[in-house]
Amino acid sequence: MNRGRAHLAFFLLAISVASGAVAQDFSGDYRVGPRDRLEIKVTEIPELNVERRVSEEGTITLPMIGDFPVSGLTGPEIRARLEALLREKYVNRADVSVVIKEFADKPISIVGAVQRPGALNTSGRWLLLQAITAAGGLTESAGRKIYILRKKEDGLSETLEVRTDDLIRGGAETWNIPIYPGDVVNIPGRSTLRIFCIGEVKAPGAVEFSTDDRISLLSVLAKAGGLTDKASKKIRVKRRDASGRDVETVYHYNRILAGKDPDPDLKGDDVVVVKETFF
Repeated sequence: MNRGRAHLAFFLLAISVASGAVAQDFSGDYRVGPRDRLEIKVTEIPELNVERRVSEEGTITLPMIGDFPVSGLTGPEIRARLEALLREKYVNRADVSVVIKEFADKPISIVGAVQRPGALNTSGRWLLLQAITAAGGLTESAGRKIYILRKKEDGLSETLEVRTDDLIRGGAETWNIPIYPGDVVNIPGRSTLRIFCIGEVKAPGAVEFSTDDRISLLSVLAKAGGLTDKASKKIRVKRRDASGRDVETVYHYNRILAGKDPDPDLKGDDVVVVKETFF
């Protein structure tokens, strides 16, 4: 699929998913913070059917009650505390529902190759395609992979990886994963890297790769036409380190080819030197 058709497919698929999505509350474990927006409903007291944004102090102001602290609590915890307060002061029975309508304290962030990168104040159940669509869709420079950075309940972070083509081409049900408050969706853009090959290769000079590609020594040598008959099987890779010093590493071509040594990854501006053999 060419890039233009891929973007058209993405657009149509995004519309389909966005229009068919049902807002579902997945906020049971989410802890409310400042600027979140809550919907409160009390069957027995219609005056308390309101929407309120959480203040910077972590409270919402409710009729008949005044300031009610909610910061750091989950939706079910807020419901239980509010029901207990209403039974204590006003009614024998209180049926309360609490829905977090907007996760402004922990917005989804979408960065990289989208039209409008930034924070998205989410409401209801969001999927990956909806988040990308809300950010204006992909740009022409969008790369082949999408990364979702997420902090787990234990405080550790995890990174989920979705291939752009898998999301666009018929795999939406599998790859259109839920996106949660606080997630960071990163869509790196494509750019070009150059590796320089000198010496005994058939097409010496600069070879170019996309940042989407895995750039290994064997792939670089293949793009340079392969080794000549005079080439030494000891391949040298020169790289400038963070201090500005040139570092040279020697790799054994035959061992890599035989699978005895790993095929090393190279970086942009590396120089591959293939000397002439003396045997």
